[in-house]
Amino acid sequence: MTSALLERPPAEVRMPGPCPVVTTPRLVLRPHRLTDADGIAESLGDFSVARMLARVPQPYHRQDALDWLQIQLSGSAPGWAAAITMGDDVHVGMVGIEQRGRSWRIGYWLNRYYWGRGIMTEAAGALLDRFFRRMPDVVVASGAFADNAASLTIQRKLGFRVTGCSEMFSLSRNGMVAHIDTRLRPEDLRRP
Repeated sequence: MTSALLERPPAEVRMPGPCPVVTTPRLVLRPHRLTDADGIAESLGDFSVARMLARVPQPYHRQDALDWLQIQLSGSAPGWAAAITMGDDVHVGMVGIEQRGRSWRIGYWLNRYYWGRGIMTEAAGALLDRFFRRMPDVVVASGAFADNAASLTIQRKLGFRVTGCSEMFSLSRNGMVAHIDTRLRPEDLRRP
C-alpha cells in the first residue's frame, strides 16, 4: 500500500471572505488602504500602545506600516484586518481576525488618544458579530498581556472566557511577558 493511500486528505479550510465594511452608530470599520500608513505609524510608534502588542517592533516607522499594509492589500493574509475610523475616514486603530495554524484569533489596538471611550468594545463586537454570521461554527481565541487590564475588560464585556495563562514574547518589550489566554464561542458573544 502506498503512503498516499494512508494519508488523510487535507481538511477543508473555510474562509470568511474579504474584509467587509461594518458600520456602528459611531464607527466605520473598513479594509485598509496605503494612505493609512501615517496613522498606523503614529499609533504604533507610541510605546504605550506597542508595549501591549506581541508583534510590533520599537521603534515603529512609516515603512513598517507600509510593509504590513502590502501584506494586507495583497490578499494573502488569511482573515480580516479592519481599519477603525470615526466616520471621518481617519485611521485611529485596527481590529483583525486572522487564522493562525488551525485556530482563529482576534487582535486589536487603538491610538491612545481614543482610549477610555468604549470604541474598541464597539469595534471588536461589531467585527465579531459579522465574522460569526459568516463562520458560525468557529471559536475565536484571544488574550492579553497580564498587565493590560483594559484589554481584558473589553474581552470580558464581549463574552470571552479565560482559558489559561502562558508567556508570550513581546517584540516591543524584547522579552517574555505573562499572558492571559481567552476564547469566545459564537453563542457567548455579548453585543455591545
